[in-house]
Amino acid sequence: MTPRATAAYAHCEDLTRRAASNFAWAFRLLPHDRRRALAAVYAFCRAADDIVDEPGAARDPVHLLERWRDELDAAFAGRPRHPIGVALADAIERFGLPRQHFEAVIAGVEMDLQRDRYETWEDLSEYCYRVAAAVGLICIEIFGYENPSARQYAVHLGLAFQLTNILRDVGEDGRRGRIYVPRADLRYFDCPEEDLLAGRMTEALRQVMAFECARAGEHYGRARFLLAEEDRQSLAAAEAMRLIYEQLLRRILFRRYDVFGPKVRLTRPEKAGLAVAAWVRPHLRFFYRLAG
Repeated sequence: MTPRATAAYAHCEDLTRRAASNFAWAFRLLPHDRRRALAAVYAFCRAADDIVDEPGAARDPVHLLERWRDELDAAFAGRPRHPIGVALADAIERFGLPRQHFEAVIAGVEMDLQRDRYETWEDLSEYCYRVAAAVGLICIEIFGYENPSARQYAVHLGLAFQLTNILRDVGEDGRRGRIYVPRADLRYFDCPEEDLLAGRMTEALRQVMAFECARAGEHYGRARFLLAEEDRQSLAAAEAMRLIYEQLLRRILFRRYDVFGPKVRLTRPEKAGLAVAAWVRPHLRFFYRLAG
């Protein structure tokens, strides 16, 4: 590896650590080369997403996103310029990462620049696929897998993760004038948009939140069903993320869906414990099979 690539990976790993992301805990389960590659992917996705999440820092978000699209082109052409692109180009070459999933991520960020409401679950699921499921489809190429069911596993996990994020951040998004919960669902439960924007926890909104939490739970369940036995060890990091995000969803339920107070989050020890549990489970199965 060239000194330039080594420095670029260090830059991406530093960004990942400082982000204090739930994903960072899962990365720790991986060998160093795979962990570095995931840090490059995370840094790229985070840089694109921050264009929307930090609008004050982005005078021309459309132009900035186009620059990241150009950097993606450069990374796949082997001529990256930005440190994130340098690390990403190396990861692309080492793990054969598919270009279309990165393009889907950028298309998802573009959706955030173009709209702040979604009419139906079908509309929202397209957004969730682009900004989360596509990331999962990149990650499993780095994790490694044998059974093709891993791809649908990654899709359902991505949909569940993003929906969990949306439900956790209803209040925060409302303060920015954004509503991701489908309008059709709000109408079904007779819940005015103004309640989400104003942070009013009404009975109608509780019903909406319960409905969307059940939808997220369904996708977690499908992912669990699709995880093949032969991929449990290689996808332990993905399972760590599942355990962490499912616990976030449970916290929303325990609050009776009130997400307008302190942000729903897990402590560092809780995340660490769930990550370790995800690593231990497939290894215990392996040893039990040997003992049997």
